[in-house]
Amino acid sequence: MKLGQVFPNEKVQTTQGELQLHDYWGDGWGIFFTHPADYTPVCTTELSMVQQMVPEFTKRNVKMIALSCNSVADHAGWCEDIKSYGKLSEVSYPIIEDPSRDLAVKFGMLDPEEKDAAGLPLTARAVFIVGPDKKLKLSILYPATTGRNFDELLRVIDSLQLTAYKKVATPANWQAGGDCMVLPSVKGEEATTLFPQMRIESVPSGKEYMRFTPQPQ
Repeated sequence: MKLGQVFPNEKVQTTQGELQLHDYWGDGWGIFFTHPADYTPVCTTELSMVQQMVPEFTKRNVKMIALSCNSVADHAGWCEDIKSYGKLSEVSYPIIEDPSRDLAVKFGMLDPEEKDAAGLPLTARAVFIVGPDKKLKLSILYPATTGRNFDELLRVIDSLQLTAYKKVATPANWQAGGDCMVLPSVKGEEATTLFPQMRIESVPSGKEYMRFTPQPQ
């Protein structure tokens, strides 16, 4: 998958029944994240954390959907462990079954370095963020041995949603509410009109491209 491509509108079997991905996400944003297998320790911590953070994603109009290379029946049993570990009352987002690994192969999510008991490559920890236009906005691929930082995904969502509608970019280590950078394509009078509090940081080259502004509302 390449950034800007329409995310495949797969029909999938999940813990919440049969779903069509685009219909499930509706007019909002979507996160599709994958796991090597059920009943694995890192995955259990991740899915527990996602459930705890559902209210934060919901505030941002983001719907989550997970995939693991086991059956729906296996997922149902695993969800009991996830709830127990995280002291949760439910796992409210769907988990896709992929025992044949067809989707894992289709999305290029296999980790050749990490193998299961049968010697088959495990599914890597992929994250795909999909916009309301159903196009891929961001992808991150972690090895099977490294758990994801879901606070970082919230930060990225904040940046993607801001920069989708405002003519700014977000600098290194940006957090919501922090200063942004005016896009290089915004010049002259347009820049001063849109960003009256813009400041320009001087650099040795003398070029006035380090343009900062408070986060637009």
